[in-house]
Amino acid sequence: MSIIKPQEYAERRQHLFAAMGKGAIAIVGSAAEILRNGDSHFPFRQQSDFYYLTGFNEPEAIAVFIPGRAQGEYILFSRPRDPAMETWNGRRAGQAGAIKDYGVNEAFSIHEFSERLPQLMAECQRVYYPIGRQAALDELILSAVNAIRRKVRAGYIAPLEFVNIEHTLHEMRLIKSSAEIEVMRKAAAISVEAHQRAMEKCRVGLYEYQIEAEMQYEFQRKGSKSPAYNFIVGGGENACILHYNENNAVLKEGDLLLIDAGCEYENYASDITRTFPINGRFTAEQRAVYEVVLEAQLAVIASVRPGLRWNETHELGVRKITEGLIKIGLLQGDIEELIATRAYDKFYMHLTGHWLGLDVHDAGTYKKAGEWRVLAPGMVFTVEPGIYIAANTQGVDPKWWNIGIRIEDDIVVTENGCEVLTAGLPKTIAEIEALVGK
Repeated sequence: MSIIKPQEYAERRQHLFAAMGKGAIAIVGSAAEILRNGDSHFPFRQQSDFYYLTGFNEPEAIAVFIPGRAQGEYILFSRPRDPAMETWNGRRAGQAGAIKDYGVNEAFSIHEFSERLPQLMAECQRVYYPIGRQAALDELILSAVNAIRRKVRAGYIAPLEFVNIEHTLHEMRLIKSSAEIEVMRKAAAISVEAHQRAMEKCRVGLYEYQIEAEMQYEFQRKGSKSPAYNFIVGGGENACILHYNENNAVLKEGDLLLIDAGCEYENYASDITRTFPINGRFTAEQRAVYEVVLEAQLAVIASVRPGLRWNETHELGVRKITEGLIKIGLLQGDIEELIATRAYDKFYMHLTGHWLGLDVHDAGTYKKAGEWRVLAPGMVFTVEPGIYIAANTQGVDPKWWNIGIRIEDDIVVTENGCEVLTAGLPKTIAEIEALVGK
């Protein structure tokens, strides 16, 4: 049973209708099936904006929304029932199922879309759709507009304004409902258990992909169908590659293992990173760098509250990382000058976090009206400072080489501060050393 109920999808659509106003039409397409090779497809994953408004999880579908339309404001074009195809590829809702189970007012076969769209679009002054995102949909919409233009002498009026629906939808998606947060708690809980399993199963001599397999097993046995993004399981020098995903190297004595992995649950992502010694014991240098990253992460999390501006989280992370790099001797000089000249970039080259939700790098701008966005209850994001010291880093003693450390948790802003959705996963040095290889 889904945590997010049909009523919530209906409320989202009403919110969209209010933003659009009368005289408008919105058109949002589903994701397409993508061929992997031969007759085999990649696992289907629904387009996030489409899913946010419909909860409908089939390909070859287009949702049309017309506020105030007498015959119904929500029209869905989707695949018709087909017993032969369903025998091979699985059940379809069909048009009756769309009305019965998904709150659709009118349902038609996807094959009727191009024929019916001009009639639906007629008399609508504004067209909302994801401009430039789906070339086939762009073409169908422009074709419909031209069909209406050809009938102007018969009294038809073609749309005068085209609006990118993403601006409105992504503002809606930025603030999570209580049900969405509950789904994300579930995703986080599954991912926490998978990371714990990875730490417990880790041994010198295993391969990175074997640790990935342990995590994927935990994801699936707890109800997640897939990771939210490609696994990053990097040992030693591979931990210094930010988006490493080959995951095929042997785990070596004395190295660290960085795992950036999160499951997807009911289409919502989790995103966790932990770094730990493969043999269960930090070296002095690994310990020193780890403590800097952990202190920075804890400081940023402690600062999160409504009213804080987005950039302040990153700026605090940068300051704490720079202070720590000075403390352990990897940077020298005045801290203000080092920050101003971005001297830390050699070791810390990414931002401190990103929005999280239906997408792992979720919808929502980081600035609004030219100003950094102010945090508000219901926003969910990651906090993930790191330090990466690749081999042959100029001016750095080799004893520090191949230390790559990132610590990442998922945070939801609350009325009085924040909740760490992934708080159940150990991250202190003592906790990690007590868990790894046990």
